[in-house]
Amino acid sequence: MLKNFWNNEDGIGVVEIILILVILIALVLLFKDKITGIVDDAMKSIDDNSGEIIE
Repeated sequence: MLKNFWNNEDGIGVVEIILILVILIALVLLFKDKITGIVDDAMKSIDDNSGEIIE
């Protein structure tokens, strides 16, 4: 019984996903200002260049 319990790895996938999510959230919080700046620049570029596509 103890050997079966030790070899049971059913919950490992969930733990790995939670750890990855925690790391991603920490990275987003760390680089929040830079990410916001990049997204704002991209949206401005898309907005400025959208007039050229229509014409």
